[in-house]
Amino acid sequence: MPPSYRRVDYLPMETIAAISEYYARGGEVNRLNVGRGRLEFLRTQDVLRRLLPPAPVRVLDVGGGAGVHARWLTADGYQVRLVDPVPSHVEHAGEIVGVDAVLGDARRLDEPDDFCQATLLLGPLYHLTQRRERVTALREAVRVTAPGGIVVAATISRYAGLYDTLVRGRYLDPEVRRITATEIVTGVHEPFDQDLFTLAYFHHPDEIVGEFADAGLTEATRYALEGGAWLFADRDGWLDGDERTAGLLEALRAVEQEPSLFGITSHLLTAAVVK
Repeated sequence: MPPSYRRVDYLPMETIAAISEYYARGGEVNRLNVGRGRLEFLRTQDVLRRLLPPAPVRVLDVGGGAGVHARWLTADGYQVRLVDPVPSHVEHAGEIVGVDAVLGDARRLDEPDDFCQATLLLGPLYHLTQRRERVTALREAVRVTAPGGIVVAATISRYAGLYDTLVRGRYLDPEVRRITATEIVTGVHEPFDQDLFTLAYFHHPDEIVGEFADAGLTEATRYALEGGAWLFADRDGWLDGDERTAGLLEALRAVEQEPSLFGITSHLLTAAVVK
């Protein structure tokens, strides 16, 4: 086993290697700074700032990558511990002042019961292709979150890959069409280009509520992050100016809980209070 990989018992070693290799190339470090990634970042920040309990409470950022969210959370006054299985991510995140970054697995957290007031899973659920493992990760999030605290998880929409290949002009490639056809049925994204993304699970918008419920998280609320705006041809123009960006965020906020739009968004946030 290469030294850069932390052992994860429930995934084949080749799967761990593929996912770790994708992130080790550094794509995630910059992904949320440009284009559709920036829209995802701004909307995630917008929703979390309304959901999280007031600072200064402890937030556990599970699968927090190189610390793109941990950075602003710390600046907002939160006490942030970031957990990630990729050593290079932990190294980058640990350089952010105020962030406690450690290696770890979303399904077997080292933190004690009631460790924090909010647990974020903004990546782990879409790298666990088996439902039982996603529920295990959510149960761990419940365990480490004190009663009255909140668990927030990000998922990728089942149809995001289909729309993405159409926008990129790659859908007519026979291999891409084959993979996409399987993906919209099973939810499992088989990477056809590791430069774009790696092995992942794309949720049907309705199934995340059941996974939350099986982890003991009832009364879950879903938020469509990008809506249809991630498909705009002039999307970047909407993100360039303060007035246009504020207007776009206001519009997306107005329809973020509309179920009929959950299938068009690229990402959903789902949140529930720990009882």
